[in-house]
Amino acid sequence: MDALPVIDEKPHREPAVTLIRHVFWLVCRVEVNIRAGAPTIWHILTDAQDFPRWNSTIARIEGEIREGARLRLHVPGTERTFTPRVSGVTPNQRMTWTGGFASIFKGVRTFVLRPRSDGSTDFVMDERFSRAMLPLIARVLPDFRSVFSAFASDLKWEAERPPARANVGT
Repeated sequence: MDALPVIDEKPHREPAVTLIRHVFWLVCRVEVNIRAGAPTIWHILTDAQDFPRWNSTIARIEGEIREGARLRLHVPGTERTFTPRVSGVTPNQRMTWTGGFASIFKGVRTFVLRPRSDGSTDFVMDERFSRAMLPLIARVLPDFRSVFSAFASDLKWEAERPPARANVGT
């Protein structure tokens, strides 16, 4: 796959979240500009063990974030877990996590990193929920906008924070 083109349009400095509902599908999307290069952000997004330290939306991840792997995501404050499979991995550019219940319910979360000419990176995460069960459970699904905004804000903070200084004051 070719490298993504460098973007020159105005960046989103704060997470911009959109939610689109349809009878048979729902899409939630967040975009934010991060003042860090794609390799830095990619490293953060693919380090499963470190996820809970910086990401307030995930309590724990079991498994490795790599092509073909099955993850087990634990949601903070609940007993809920999700078991998506990682696919479509293009390092420093994109990956997809897909989960659900066969033909009944499906969630596809895609992560995309787009480098900008100023050295920053646009982060885009969207999730599309679909299949036959969606119309029946749509009313009980949470409002994903706050979760997506928190995810993007947490990632931005982690990627932009200065590295820890060893032996400060010595």
